[in-house]
Amino acid sequence: MQKIVGIRFSTGGKIYFFDPVDIKLTTGDNVIVDTARGMKYGSVATQVKLVEEASLKHPVKPVIRKANEQDAVMNKENIEKAPQALRICQEQVEKHKLDMKLIRAEYTFDGSKVIFYFTADGRVDFRELVKDLASIFRIRIELRQIGVRDEAKLMGGIGCCGRELCCHKWMGDFEPVSIKMAKEQGLSLNPGKISGVCGRLLCCLKFEHAAYEYALKDLPETGDKVRTPDGTGYVQKLSVLAGKVTVQLEGDEAPIKEYDKSEVRTLDRKRKKIDKAKDGSDDLTEEEKKALKDLQRERFTEEVGDI
Repeated sequence: MQKIVGIRFSTGGKIYFFDPVDIKLTTGDNVIVDTARGMKYGSVATQVKLVEEASLKHPVKPVIRKANEQDAVMNKENIEKAPQALRICQEQVEKHKLDMKLIRAEYTFDGSKVIFYFTADGRVDFRELVKDLASIFRIRIELRQIGVRDEAKLMGGIGCCGRELCCHKWMGDFEPVSIKMAKEQGLSLNPGKISGVCGRLLCCLKFEHAAYEYALKDLPETGDKVRTPDGTGYVQKLSVLAGKVTVQLEGDEAPIKEYDKSEVRTLDRKRKKIDKAKDGSDDLTEEEKKALKDLQRERFTEEVGDI
């Protein structure tokens, strides 16, 4: 069995696991750990626990020590130096006329390296930039290209719900999100309504997906022929969470009525079988269809700061 503890290096950041050795740690304690990117100052995010060694993908590194007051002061100084480093780097980027957008600067805990995060549409040749930055800072320089989701996670902001972005506030990892989730939740497939501030599909589509998936098991699909207490008809609309089915009854001047799912029995699924592999965007403009396809092609990038 292996003893592990989860360490987080930023608010809402990914949790990484380390060996606490014989150090007594509890949630909220600040610690110093050694990572592949250098020494880091982090906080304990989980209680110490025992796991099977076979379940670990990689050997866990030990926690060096609990952080003391001097460590806290050093960490604060590193945070305060970062904006100035970012300004200097921005000046050099403009000097070299590089097509890149700087997002954030970050010093390692021991001050031996500064990491600059940036976004760009393609590959950027920043070799000359690194040389100039190294001559200015006199320490190791690392430039790391990240995706737009990671940019939103680092910068933070307010979502369409009026609350702080989940990825910045508490989400440790990104999870795959698909157009199918929006369809099953009865949302408009207009890209402007299902996209976050990063321009990609809303992460919150994933949060309710399991509930909708479970509820849909007991419901017919739109277009199915069904039997109701008032006769046969075709499903026009579903209220998934309420368990209601709106049916256009057959016959001249037949009404459209809403029934509880328990009152409806599916007779035929052939009239309008929904192809789940399609995006169902026939009612969108060409511009919206193109934007929707761009959303479907996007995949999540890895969390910033991989250890």
